Parts: sequence; C-alpha cells; structure tokens
Amino acid sequence: MKTFGLTASALSVLALTATAAAAREQVQVAGSSTVLPYSTIVAELFGENTDFGTPVIESGGSSTGLRRFCEGVGENTIDIANSSRQIRDSEVEECAANGVTDIMEVRIGYDGIVFASAQSGASFAFTPADWFNALSAKVVRDGAIVDNTAASWSEVNPELADQEILAFVPGTRHGTREVFDEKVIAQGCEDSGALEVFTAELGEEEAEAACMTLRTDGRSVDIDGDYTETLARIGSSPNGIGVFGLSFYENNMDTLQVATMSGVTPSTETIASGEYPVSRPLFIYVKKAHIGVIPGVKEFAEFFVSDAIAGPDGPLAAYGLVSDPELASVQQAVADETTMQ
Repeated sequence: MKTFGLTASALSVLALTATAAAAREQVQVAGSSTVLPYSTIVAELFGENTDFGTPVIESGGSSTGLRRFCEGVGENTIDIANSSRQIRDSEVEECAANGVTDIMEVRIGYDGIVFASAQSGASFAFTPADWFNALSAKVVRDGAIVDNTAASWSEVNPELADQEILAFVPGTRHGTREVFDEKVIAQGCEDSGALEVFTAELGEEEAEAACMTLRTDGRSVDIDGDYTETLARIGSSPNGIGVFGLSFYENNMDTLQVATMSGVTPSTETIASGEYPVSRPLFIYVKKAHIGVIPGVKEFAEFFVSDAIAGPDGPLAAYGLVSDPELASVQQAVADETTMQ
C-alpha cells in the first residue's frame, strides 16, 4: 500500500471537526474489493487529518456490501457500501423493505477491467469474442450450438498464443464479474455471431442465459476472494490469465503484464477518454439516515470526493483511479445530501 500526504492548502480545505458523540464513533464501510484500496487510503487520511476516528473498511465484494447496507438502519448496520457497479433495482427494493429508503449514490471515479498474466508468459491481444469463445459453456461451430471443448487460446483464435485456456475470473458476488459478463462475455457473444444463432434456436431469453453461462470444466475458475487471491493463483499457475482492476495491475507491474482489448492498451488515459472498452464507474452508497447520528458519515463522503483526494492530482489518481470529469457535480450532490430517485 502506498502512503500519501496532503499539502497544507489541502488540509485547510479539508479540516473537519467531530460532532456530538454517539454510541459508535467510527464510520463502518464494506463491499467491493476493487474500491477497497481507494476507500482504505481515504479512511487513513480522514483519520489522520480530521478529528473523526478512522473509518473501519471491510471487503467482501459489491453484492455482499450492498446486502449488509440494506439490512436496516441503526448502529448495528454499516453506514456506507463500496461498489464497483450500480446498485440493482432488487437491492433498492430490499433496502426499502428494511427501512433504508434514503440512499445517496456517490460516484468516486472510474476504473478499467484488465486481463493480466505472468511477466514470463506470452503476451495477448484479445477481443471480447476471444473470451466468449474461450469461456462460454456453449459456442457455435459451423453454425451449430456445441459444448465448448477448446483447450488452448490458439484454438479460439489462431493469432493468439498456443497456451492452455486457464482464466481466473471474479466470483458472482463481485461487481467486477457483472461488468466482465456484460462488457466482455455478452459483447463477445454478439460480436462472434453466436447470439444470433442462440436466439434463433433457443429464444431471446434463453439465448442471453446461454451467452453468459461459463464453463465448469476447470478452464474458467471463479475467485471469490480479492485480487490478491487471483495474483496468487497466477503465481502457482503461470499459464493463467486473471481479471483485475486497472489499479491493482498497475501496482503489480513487476510480476504482471497486461493484454490489449480490441487493440487498446488499458491505462488511465484510455479509460478517461472512453477508448478502452472495458471500463466502469465506481461508487460508494451512503445511508442518509446515519448522517448526524454516526459521527463523520457525511464528512467522510465529502472528503472522499474532494478535489484534494479524488481530483486528478490526488492520492487516488496516484493509485490508479481515473478522476471523474464531473467531480464538481458529485461534490455538490454530496453537500446537498441528494438521494436516489
């Protein structure tokens, strides 16, 4: 973990004072492993540079964090959920059923999903169709739907290395998985022409399910832990290719190399420009009912998206977050305690 300091001018802008004491003195946050390092950096700086306690940050994945967020209102529930995807309608409904009705959606910036492998291995130039044809349980061969038996990347695409297919992908509770499914697997299904065949043979709803169902023969391995587990798997299986967030890759470039996607190398610049095709916004969700009850909830959210922290010259950008070009409007929404409609 990198360490960061704040300038005197930044501290003067961000100086905060704790409010009245409550039974619980620390903000509690849980969720996305992608957002975890950013949230941890902010929590440490918040504790060091304000009169509030250092927030407690836990991982567990976006879905787990949002489930805990939606458990209810009160000191025994978390205040903020980290998420690498937008909250689902079903989760909003679950929140409402448990009394969590005023939710602040705060976009903290952007990240890209990258495909990285051991430095010692082959380099790759992927397309979404390559990943669909490598990992989908069903593929189209000579116009017919068949079980996927491809064993090497060169079988999928002759221009790729003759290396066994072994992919470590985030488990289904991770927000990264949803973006991977939609922007890589589903896109590859469409790009390859398989979606058209699936739809004609199976119907529209079943076709979508067929596109998104991955192999269970050991070629595609779900990783339920965080990116450090994926990195460890690659360490023990050098032919493996892992799905990571950009910032994690950038902080492990001594051991990993990154693939291009559709001809574009992932970087802060290509994500900010929209050129890199597999990018996504990152969020924190704030329980408005806890503002003024748990000390520091709003102040932590404001601190998180301040220019000094989330701006292009802040510590989050130094770690790999792509600063939100509409950061000022995000800051205003937090200041106004704007909730989702």
